[in-house]
Amino acid sequence: MILASTEENNKDHDKKFIRKVTYQSVANPQEEGVGATVFRSIGNQSLRNLDPFLALDEFKISYPAGFPDHPHRGFETVTYVISGKTAHEDFAGHKGVIETGGLQWMTAGKGIVHAEMPAVKDPNFESTGLQLWVNLSKSDKMCDPSYQDLKDSDIPRATPFEGVEIKVIAGESFGISSKIRNKTPVMYLDFKMEPNKLIEHSIPSVFQTAFIYILSGQVRIGKEATFANPHSTVVLDRGTPDQDSYVLIKSLDQPTHFVLIAGKPHNEPISRQGPFVMNAEEEIDQAFKDYKAHENGFERGVDWKSKIGGM
Repeated sequence: MILASTEENNKDHDKKFIRKVTYQSVANPQEEGVGATVFRSIGNQSLRNLDPFLALDEFKISYPAGFPDHPHRGFETVTYVISGKTAHEDFAGHKGVIETGGLQWMTAGKGIVHAEMPAVKDPNFESTGLQLWVNLSKSDKMCDPSYQDLKDSDIPRATPFEGVEIKVIAGESFGISSKIRNKTPVMYLDFKMEPNKLIEHSIPSVFQTAFIYILSGQVRIGKEATFANPHSTVVLDRGTPDQDSYVLIKSLDQPTHFVLIAGKPHNEPISRQGPFVMNAEEEIDQAFKDYKAHENGFERGVDWKSKIGGM
């Protein structure tokens, strides 16, 4: 059950498992790829990973900056374009443009080499968005690569009451379900709220890990009233596998834009280096060998160069 209201004093809150804030940080801009600016909230030194999530970057790119040809193995990337448009191309011939509000859910599996670059060759045209890295379980790390591409119009919305819109990227909200098929169970919701709105949103018991990332505006989270501003990551306490939980979020005196992301932890060892994420160091070593030798998933990388990577 998912509830929404503008009432501050809801006695039902005392009867439910309301998630508390256990960690908060503000991401600072850093350069990544070639000249791209990212605000890395997960995957940095203070928050190395948040099982099953490996990284979250809020990115800003303008031509000629971007992310030219590079490999991945062992996880999924979710690229969500908030404004502008980005181009992508991989060594299997998959290519296209992610427009404003659209996303690409890429399962790297045993191996992908691709490029992600601005779609407009104009230094004054900026594209912004989020890229989330979702870990794969040991049993899925060497699966075949795949893509799920959704335009903005393909992503369903929930509108629980006036002044609140929720894009259901993954999971469910107010009976509205995402079209995305997950190997790792994930809930990914994009909230836009007008000022002074309060929402109580459920987090199903399977999603023991949960966090909120603020894109714009200011929010107050939980009964303890934790305030969060843009570029802030707010991690909620761990859920239990036998009880649904809830999070309380209130927008303050301006429109607010944030994402609520939750997932089922794998509880497996994580070994990562650069673009590869596996379960053991020797598997990372093997990934680098396979990539250099064009074997075991990287066969199509022989002599391949993207057309967009050299923009």
